[in-house]
Amino acid sequence: MQTKPWLQHYDEGVPHNLDYPEITLVDLLERPAADYPNAPCTLFNGAVISYGEMNAFADRLAAGLARLGIKAGDRVGIFMPNTPQFIMSYFAVLKLGAAVVAINPLYTANEIDIQVNNAGVEIMILMSNNYEKVKALQARTRIRQLVATNIKETLPAHQRLLFSWFREKNLGFRVELRDQDIWLTDLIADLRLEEAPQVNIQPEDTALLQYSGGSTGISKGVVASHRNLVVNAAQIDAWNVTAVEGRERVLLALPLYHAYGMAVGMLYGLMKRAALIMVPDPREVGSLLRTIQKYKPTIFPGVPALYNAINHHPDVEAGKYDLSSVKVCISGSAPLLSRTKLRFEQLTGGTLVEGYGLSEALVVTHCNPINGLNKPGAIGLPFPDVECRVVDLEDGVTVLGQGEVGELVLRAPQVMRQYHRMPQETMAALKEGWLYTGDIARMDEDGYFFLSGRKKDVIKVGGFQVWPREVEEVIQTHADVLDVAVGGVAGGEEGEQVKAWVVLAEGALASPAEIQAWCREQLVAYKVPRQIEFLDELPKNNVGKVLREALH
Repeated sequence: MQTKPWLQHYDEGVPHNLDYPEITLVDLLERPAADYPNAPCTLFNGAVISYGEMNAFADRLAAGLARLGIKAGDRVGIFMPNTPQFIMSYFAVLKLGAAVVAINPLYTANEIDIQVNNAGVEIMILMSNNYEKVKALQARTRIRQLVATNIKETLPAHQRLLFSWFREKNLGFRVELRDQDIWLTDLIADLRLEEAPQVNIQPEDTALLQYSGGSTGISKGVVASHRNLVVNAAQIDAWNVTAVEGRERVLLALPLYHAYGMAVGMLYGLMKRAALIMVPDPREVGSLLRTIQKYKPTIFPGVPALYNAINHHPDVEAGKYDLSSVKVCISGSAPLLSRTKLRFEQLTGGTLVEGYGLSEALVVTHCNPINGLNKPGAIGLPFPDVECRVVDLEDGVTVLGQGEVGELVLRAPQVMRQYHRMPQETMAALKEGWLYTGDIARMDEDGYFFLSGRKKDVIKVGGFQVWPREVEEVIQTHADVLDVAVGGVAGGEEGEQVKAWVVLAEGALASPAEIQAWCREQLVAYKVPRQIEFLDELPKNNVGKVLREALH
């Protein structure tokens, strides 16, 4: 590991180490607003907001939030999908020296409650269709006031009128605010730009409390500084050697409340002074395709399920959409199948590469080269300044050699400071400067890393260990299989048995016995699933990660 063999396989032009700018996230918006004020910042359903306009909106909203009592060090919640209002809210909070707490707008009241109470959120900025949900739990939190915005507020005038007539009420966006709650438009209506507070923000100041999905227990708040996130944006910028500053269009189909969409989409796009194409709901694949056709994105970070949905959309198969504008895509959150990659690259003529990251490392730490070798099943090479080790699963200390399987640990300038108000969990994750990821991995002779699964997901069959990803990769190569997840279930004397949940491709007729026979050709007997269950779809979160706990 000390020799860092991965450095020899970087694309030409990617440095081994970076000289990171001493800036804050606020600079990612303010600098292009000063240098290119008329360049498009967001593109949304026909509406264009320039960098100068977006920065002015954020300044006015910062002044409005200051009137509501928000100051440096406070926490402000943002509870909305990908819209221009998310970006203006995000930077308004940061301009005050406060920290953003971005929350999944699909969460239940209990999930919201846990996060806002742990963070100490005082003001929540939300989309109006979620007003009643948050209002119902407000009394159980420290939230003093809600600031509501309507999705129509950033639509072109004619679309705004049509939305008001035909969709606003039915979709739940027309609400009556109560108590001291206020509309965002009213909050900033009488504010002048010179009223925006001038706060001295430093790179080491806290910018974000990013909450995990809670798949390994209770949701944990990752504390991130401005520097953490600027570093990762700079690493992504250095890695994508094909991108040209001021010439790119980034498709924001990944949710911005999630660390992946925030870092690889919004923050990297702003560092590159790109136009950001807003997609509120990528599950509406037809609408997504129309957005691609209209705005012609060049960079499209996503997840395998999303690329797969495009690959198999009947209108795409019929050749009704031109996807050739897409040049570079980074895929994460779930394994990228070779056939998904190849098909999407055929459709676009671009490059789709698999990467890896986690909220605690804010966010991306590995990626396959954009121009170089992409090894099937690999999460790629560590980014510049990311040190990696694979350590023994039992003692957590012994560094393993090439090809040996253990826990992936890493050290990098973007690694979180701590979990918010969770000292025991912090001590378990951060040890002597190394982040213990909980992911099982191996490194090959070229420095490419391969994941086997989560440490907690190992299946113990008799005296043997089975890693779900190894079995999943075999099943996924069957022509009739569209998607699969593997896990352990109670298995009598053996302790556990391997079970596979399989989604068949449309029209496929494979039987459980056929899937098992396929596995027996490529796996030792104890790894072959004893049980196979067919599902219409796998339960997944909003970034395409399988919710394994929902399968048992």
